[in-house]
Amino acid sequence: MSPFNTDCPTAADIRRSFLAFFKDQAGHEIVPSSPVVPHDDPTLLFCNAGMNQFKDVFLSTGTRPWSRAVDSQKCIRAGGKHNDLEDVGRDTYHHTFFEMLGNWSFGDYFKAEAIEWAWTLLTEVWGLPKDRLHVTVFAGDESDGLGPDEEAETLWLERTDIDPSHITRWDRKDNFWEMGAAGPCGPCTEIHYDSTPDGTGGPMVNLDHPDVIEVWNLVFIQFNRREDGTLVPLPSQHVDTGMGLERIVRVLQNKRSNYDTDLWTPIFDAIDRETTAATYGGVLDDPVDTAYRVIADHVRCLTVALTDGARPGPDGRGYVLRRILRRGVRMARQSLGAEEPLLCKLVPAVVQTLGDAYPEVAAAATEVADIIKAEELAFLRTLDRGLMLFAEAAAEATATGGVISGEKAFLLHDTFGFPIDLTAQMAEEQSIALDRDGYEKAMETARDRSRGETGTTDTVLALPPEVIASLEGLGHMGTDDLAKFHDGNCTGVVTGIWNGNALIKNVPKQERVAVLLNRTSFYGEQGGQIGDEGCLTFEDGGVFRVEQTVRSGSWILHIGQLESGQLGLGDHVETIVDASRHTAIETNHTATHLLNRALREVLGKDSDQRGSLVAPNRLRFDYAASKSPSLKDIEAIEKLVQEDIDADLTVNADELPLDLAMEINGARAMFGERYPDPVRVVCAGAEVNELANDPPRDAWKRLSIEFCGGSHVTSTKCIGNFLVMQEQGLAAGIRRIVAITDEEAVNTRAAGEALLAQLESMRSIESADLPAAVDDAARKLADGEFGLVHRRTADAQLDTLRKSAKAARKAAAGESKGAAIDDARALASDAIGDIMIGEITASDRESLLAGIDTASAIASDVACLLACRIEETGKVIIAAQVPKPLIARGLHAGDWVRVAAQACGGGGGGRPDAAQAGGKNPEQLPEALDAAGIYAKEVLQ
Repeated sequence: MSPFNTDCPTAADIRRSFLAFFKDQAGHEIVPSSPVVPHDDPTLLFCNAGMNQFKDVFLSTGTRPWSRAVDSQKCIRAGGKHNDLEDVGRDTYHHTFFEMLGNWSFGDYFKAEAIEWAWTLLTEVWGLPKDRLHVTVFAGDESDGLGPDEEAETLWLERTDIDPSHITRWDRKDNFWEMGAAGPCGPCTEIHYDSTPDGTGGPMVNLDHPDVIEVWNLVFIQFNRREDGTLVPLPSQHVDTGMGLERIVRVLQNKRSNYDTDLWTPIFDAIDRETTAATYGGVLDDPVDTAYRVIADHVRCLTVALTDGARPGPDGRGYVLRRILRRGVRMARQSLGAEEPLLCKLVPAVVQTLGDAYPEVAAAATEVADIIKAEELAFLRTLDRGLMLFAEAAAEATATGGVISGEKAFLLHDTFGFPIDLTAQMAEEQSIALDRDGYEKAMETARDRSRGETGTTDTVLALPPEVIASLEGLGHMGTDDLAKFHDGNCTGVVTGIWNGNALIKNVPKQERVAVLLNRTSFYGEQGGQIGDEGCLTFEDGGVFRVEQTVRSGSWILHIGQLESGQLGLGDHVETIVDASRHTAIETNHTATHLLNRALREVLGKDSDQRGSLVAPNRLRFDYAASKSPSLKDIEAIEKLVQEDIDADLTVNADELPLDLAMEINGARAMFGERYPDPVRVVCAGAEVNELANDPPRDAWKRLSIEFCGGSHVTSTKCIGNFLVMQEQGLAAGIRRIVAITDEEAVNTRAAGEALLAQLESMRSIESADLPAAVDDAARKLADGEFGLVHRRTADAQLDTLRKSAKAARKAAAGESKGAAIDDARALASDAIGDIMIGEITASDRESLLAGIDTASAIASDVACLLACRIEETGKVIIAAQVPKPLIARGLHAGDWVRVAAQACGGGGGGRPDAAQAGGKNPEQLPEALDAAGIYAKEVLQ
């Protein structure tokens, strides 16, 4: 290990020194940071601790090829249980994004080595004064039957030369680490640094004093907490340590604030360059300095999160990023006076501080800046108007009691894009309260309104809480619907009849009601899968037609009408599901799972599911995406899905404890969705229990594994075929795919291939026939159903063929015009008297007009009416020109062509000197020309 420069170490020096110390001195493997977006752990918004990537090792569900590791892990704490967002900018040491330096032992060394190495690094390598270091140890907990961690305390005294008075004991809250309500856990010992000017900060340990901060936490994982809360020793003991890089850099650079270190100064310099605000002064309660800290912190967080695949969006981690970004934009606008996007311009400064340690940050810088800029521009469009509304609301609140109403807060959110925490922060800055309860009520009202607009307010579709309570009071606890997973019917007993207003005893005729059963084989709509249809049959040939099936709480509602017989409470029924429709739904549901896997493999791990619909005739899948997939991407997705179908993979489903299911590498769950415990896991290609016991780390690349309560086919082979029909954007960061399966996909694919073959054959068609052929193919494309790939390919080919057809039409028009002129010249040469009438050869209107111009030029004192038949359309075109002397005698061109047009089933008119008309019956053209001649002679007599 190279010597450490204790005089002026950079953050990069400190990071390298930490990794080198544990590699060279203690044989640790240097492990890369995992992405800050935990793609394979739907329980986490972001990676928030160094241990996340080793969670499977601590749970004994995974292993590594080494027993000692050291790393610098990218972490974000901006949502969920660990959330530092509200503290950013207000103090000197909280951040949304930070780096966690850590060393790890997996069943190898334990407390003695961890404590000794930590002291050696801090005091001998980095040269920190020993009298400013304080440590805490676990004081024990009677409820867990644990005494003080005297072992750790003794080791501090024996293995180091720390001042004994600098060791203090603290309770479970501060010095006992747990992964969750159950699982691996153990005592910890924390190292704190006293940076008070006179070194008297010992009594302020663990009191959140800005000059006495925790810099390193050594966790000793030696117990397992059972589901009943009791502790048992683990067979193997582990060490998990974490040191915040930002904090130790501050200490080693002898600064009073994290923000005064070289991790931040390049970003502050960039803010100073890009705005007209004052230079950063480091004052805690100054709005400009607070804005510097908030913006610098937030752009670091955004840059790293976007680099690792997260995207701003309307929910989940996407919404957390959007909130962070909009907080920064508001600060830039209000406190620094920035009128244009600012955060995107700071990305290069972030790369300057992080790019060497994390090359992926530098590689993605341009794309990240573009994403941030687009989000900034979108918010800036409404920001000023929102700030004006907030100012009005704040003034009103000050005048009426100091509370901003929930309705105003909701308006800021709904119309101007202000997240509620942003409004709360602004209110706090002005010492004004915010009616959060009123905001939540307004939000719920909006949700109810939205549900009403989508037609889900039909009262038959849901049981109110009081109705469920009434049923439970009668001993009816819900519907057993396990039979839905097994093809077939079952017998149930009517336990309730709901008409949308009340529970009734008998099903009335010609009225839509919901029948409740104790058992059913019907699938009630949920999780994107549409409900079953069919009928309930009962004695004496009675039939209740089930038109819709939905889930309401623990009940399945069979909604429909009575077709025959009488049905009432206590009656037994046979549940008859429409089998072919149910099978089609199952087919599409399993195909949706295969599509989910294919999307992640082709478009990236951040293509998280955002919604779905599984119907008998199609499937729909909404997913996160920053841009539209290319045609090659769609083809690759179709190919992967089809490969899984052709592989004849067995589709397995089983229930697992939720915590165990969460550990299956590659298991897909919708972020933010609450899953039951146990949860049903569906896997195509492997047994669920095998995955739980020995999960392969790359399972997501090979298997479709999802938490799912829906019904599925037994094998992927049953899907038959898969075809993407549509792909479109829904909202910022959200896109949708619509697809079909089985025979419909086969037939639609065949139609597409036939159309492409037709287009290919048109490349060798005669030029004269090409325009008509192109028009025919275009009609087929417009009127037919084709897959997305075939449709887009056909569009591209048609564009090329249209250009050729246009050229062919132009050439034909030239020939037609020449023929028309020749015919017109011959007519004009033979003209006798005041009028000239005749049919000429012309394929379009332009050629006919060229002919009549020629004739009129040759015989300028003669009234001329010419006509032609258009073979392509089966119609007639008529044109006439009349010289002024003949107009004066009463012959008007508009009246003249009208007479001819009416004689062949058409109409028209125009000016006295020139006019055009058309006819529908070309076979009557001779009679039309005769009628025109008679009319002209009569007028000119």
